[in-house]
Amino acid sequence: MATGRTHRPATRSRGIPEATVARLPLYLRALTALSERSVPTVSSEELAAAAGVNSAKLRKDFSYLGSYGTRGVGYDVEYLVYQISRELGLTQDWPVVIVGIGNLGAALANYGGFASRGFRVAALIDADPAMAGKPVAGIPVQHTDELESIIRENGVSIGVIATPAGAAQQVCDRLVAAGVTSILNFAPTVLSVPDGVDVRKVDLSIELQILAFHEQRKAGEGVDHEDQVAAVAPPVSAAPAGPDGPDGRHQGPDGDVPAVMPA
Repeated sequence: MATGRTHRPATRSRGIPEATVARLPLYLRALTALSERSVPTVSSEELAAAAGVNSAKLRKDFSYLGSYGTRGVGYDVEYLVYQISRELGLTQDWPVVIVGIGNLGAALANYGGFASRGFRVAALIDADPAMAGKPVAGIPVQHTDELESIIRENGVSIGVIATPAGAAQQVCDRLVAAGVTSILNFAPTVLSVPDGVDVRKVDLSIELQILAFHEQRKAGEGVDHEDQVAAVAPPVSAAPAGPDGPDGRHQGPDGDVPAVMPA
């Protein structure tokens, strides 16, 4: 039964920290782009910039892989692509099932990046009987009644949940009971899983809320800066009323009248 545990470090036995594992796909994406341009080698500074990390962190991450590069030359791009792909398990085919074929599930099914990275969508599953048999991304949708047999027949170990929040835990329990040991959860809820099952959560609304926080903070900093400028700016004083008036004209005894009248 579920224990409430939602994450397990999958690479601790290999001595690779989870934070490093999370950055490996970033390095791989940057390296793949270099490989497609036939770039043979890359320095740690160049690769770090392309991946959006600092070079010291990159070198530390690569040391866990046993890759240290060559001084004055850098890293061999093709070898690093192979090395990271092997570490991430991308040198083999991974059948994946997507459960919940609404707008989000259909968009995931149509995403071409899965196949290019070794993830084959083996089945699309939905609870709506009206969806059964309808093709999405060229794959006919199957009913949830067939979930267990689909997982068994396709040797699925990775499941993607794109259902409403209320249905996510039940789907998760069925996936785990059928033998799935890794779950990518797009439902806006926290899943409880037993030991030995890894869950990665993707919540777009949370990411937007974090961006909203940063936008609000930037706006607040702008207001604070304006307040600081106003606080240190010297007050604008009125020009003296006489003997010269505010427009620089000399005032006579009757106010704004030239002291010397024209002849």
